[in-house]
Amino acid sequence: MRVLIVEDEAFIALELECLIEEAGHVPVGVATRSQEAVALARDLAPDVALVDVHLADGPTGIGVAQDLSARPGTTVLFTTANAKRVPPDFAGAAGIIAKPYSERVIRAALAYVAWRRHGGASTEPPDGVVLSPAIRGEAAPDPDLPA
Repeated sequence: MRVLIVEDEAFIALELECLIEEAGHVPVGVATRSQEAVALARDLAPDVALVDVHLADGPTGIGVAQDLSARPGTTVLFTTANAKRVPPDFAGAAGIIAKPYSERVIRAALAYVAWRRHGGASTEPPDGVVLSPAIRGEAAPDPDLPA
């Protein structure tokens, strides 16, 4: 799969690039800002985008996820230490990988996405990944109702 990295911390982005390659996938680009991410996605048509919530231009990863997940063929996974900032509907993303994450979690998440893209239908998430309500087959909780 072709993977876009949306991450403003250079060391983390570099580590992700290496993990993606080692897992047999192709990192197609790194974006540090929201507009750059949207432009790269338009030009490079990634299969997967790993998106941090907080980018160089602020907490704009939510908007990036909404834009990219609306594109046919692109699966978005948040990679963030700020999971509480992700809205209940996951902004269209398929799931969240919480930082700090391990190589094993990234590999498992990418394998899960590849498996689903090829017709797999399990809603059982890989270890370290929280799946969105849409993927789990549930309605997103109403933020206006008490929990």
